Amino acid sequence: MKILFTGSAGFIAGYTVEELLNAGHEIVGIDNYSKYGPVEKSYQNHPHYTFVEGDAKDVKLMKDLIADCDIVVAAAAMIGGISYFHEFAYDLIAENERITASTFDAAIWAHEHMKLKKIVVLSSSMVYESVNIYPTPEGAELTSPPPLSTYGFQKLATEYFAKGAWEQFKLPYTIIRPFNCVGIGEKRALTDKEIYSGNVKLAMSHVVPDLIQKTLKGQDPLHILGDGKQVRHYTYGGDLAKGIRLCIESPKAENNDFNISTKRSTNVMELAELIWQRINPDKPFKVISDDPYEYDVQKRVPDTSKAEKILGYRAETSLETMLDELIPWIKEQVNNGNI
Repeated sequence: MKILFTGSAGFIAGYTVEELLNAGHEIVGIDNYSKYGPVEKSYQNHPHYTFVEGDAKDVKLMKDLIADCDIVVAAAAMIGGISYFHEFAYDLIAENERITASTFDAAIWAHEHMKLKKIVVLSSSMVYESVNIYPTPEGAELTSPPPLSTYGFQKLATEYFAKGAWEQFKLPYTIIRPFNCVGIGEKRALTDKEIYSGNVKLAMSHVVPDLIQKTLKGQDPLHILGDGKQVRHYTYGGDLAKGIRLCIESPKAENNDFNISTKRSTNVMELAELIWQRINPDKPFKVISDDPYEYDVQKRVPDTSKAEKILGYRAETSLETMLDELIPWIKEQVNNGNI
């Protein structure tokens, strides 16, 4: 299949585009480099990969690129971790709505007039921000209070775009909700503001790379946000990519939604200690709890049974294995002054 992948220079895209190319698909990527600036990917010179530097809000450009594609993956967005939710509360809803609308406009046109078969929407586990059902099944976003953050609310809106486009124009869709991607390739965003956590600046918005870089830089005691009881499901980028590919390829995924995640729950304190033991095995583990952000969701625990039953998908990579890959990469980035 020929696939248009928006936001192809992004973090999760780095794993997913490579997975799709290895599976024999042809990929057209579009990105405006607004998050990291120009980046090179391992697949940059792949014979079945074409990259266009451009803005996904440009409907004419999107129509040109989507005209001979079978699938569009709507992944472009302003996206980050918890600090993003507070620093860019307006932009996260306004800018992302513009990106979503232009992508759907082009997709609806291509489905009606060209050969586009489906749109695949990369949503977020943050649509479950206000749920109280654990593990959380697909559908809980419709029966729970709406997300409190503008980011979570906008991601839920992308899902309604998909439902509306199906109801009015019969554009098939698949909605994917990734949980806490972990892997190499994530760097400081161009828009990141300087925020200190103890005596060390936050390098990125996500907890795993930030705890690693603070530990590597010698922070002792280690600073964490809140009491460390926040529960997450850290999922390897390669595992997420496989799940996304199955959602793209499987006929059973049409007009369906899936949690794509590991089954394993880990709280932040457990994560911090795992990282500490790998970097400082001979030093006692000590932490200081800093005041948490407002939108620091305390519990995100997905029900993963639907993806396993329908797609035959399971995320298998352990957190320990992820850390063994990520710690040396972040150490290299710190030494090179990139973080």
